[in-house]
Amino acid sequence: MYDYCMSSMNGSPTAPTALDAVARESAPTDTESPLDAYSRTVIAVAEALGPSVANLQVRRRTRRGPAVGAGSGVVISADGFLITSAHVVEGSRRGVASFSDGREIAVAVVGSDPLSDLAVLRAQDGGLDPATLGDAAGLRVGQLVVAIGNPQGFASSVTAGVVSGLGRSLPAGARGGPQRLVENVIQTDAALNPGNSGGALVDGARRVVGINTAVAGVGLGLAVPINAATRAIVAALIRDGRVRRAHLGAGIAPRTLSPGAARQTGRTSGVQIVQVLEDGPAARAGLTRGDVLLELDGEVVEDANALQRLMVHERIGRSVTARILRDGAELTRTVVLDELDA
Repeated sequence: MYDYCMSSMNGSPTAPTALDAVARESAPTDTESPLDAYSRTVIAVAEALGPSVANLQVRRRTRRGPAVGAGSGVVISADGFLITSAHVVEGSRRGVASFSDGREIAVAVVGSDPLSDLAVLRAQDGGLDPATLGDAAGLRVGQLVVAIGNPQGFASSVTAGVVSGLGRSLPAGARGGPQRLVENVIQTDAALNPGNSGGALVDGARRVVGINTAVAGVGLGLAVPINAATRAIVAALIRDGRVRRAHLGAGIAPRTLSPGAARQTGRTSGVQIVQVLEDGPAARAGLTRGDVLLELDGEVVEDANALQRLMVHERIGRSVTARILRDGAELTRTVVLDELDA
């Protein structure tokens, strides 16, 4: 039989056929394509983190009676602590965590902080596979991230994308309660769906850098960062079951100072008090609507986020000095901050 792929009837070479092309494509190569490297990274992350991400089923009370909610959770210690989103366990005290190896373990809510949208659970059984926590402070826009969770109840689902934005702010807080902005939220185009909340956002080094929290639109997901601030929140939830914060007792709005006021104060912006709560710290200190807060406890207050960062539990009950601008005059007032009832 003649080899029509390699030669003609008279022995001269023939043009390559489609079969030749298929054979070349199937042959192994010594070089790895960028797509292969990307795939290997995602596979490695999925295999390493899959056992550490649980499918959560929680029982909650609603106005219509008992209901079951769903979400995801990330194991952070072998003895049974998990992180999830506060809104996943809102109204719940217990539930069940299911793992990729088939185990189903009862969990209880240790503490929840709606103002950061983080909560801590404790599993009844130990022997879990903890994830390694990273630091979102080192993330860069364009960096590869992998989301692992249980969207729509499909356990251990994996999506990949990039960090599409940093430094976002996310409003958080329990329904009908105080609201707060979660700072430095991670924006990603890794696909997120209901049920992903509480799951892991992981970098290429297999470290959890965020807890998936919201779907903000098609191709737009948000995650609460793992950083020094959120580590302190998680530690407080494990230790005390809650996070204590100070509050000023005033509604505020950003305020850009006029050129004259900027020269006078050495500041270009502050926050203007637009509402004073009756018998709150601001009211007791004599702060009034229209005052512009420039500094608190010696710290510059340029915007709402700056003031929010100062409302830590160490300042609860302490006397702090507020530097304000009122009708063109600089004044100081002593404020004793209360604890925020979240």
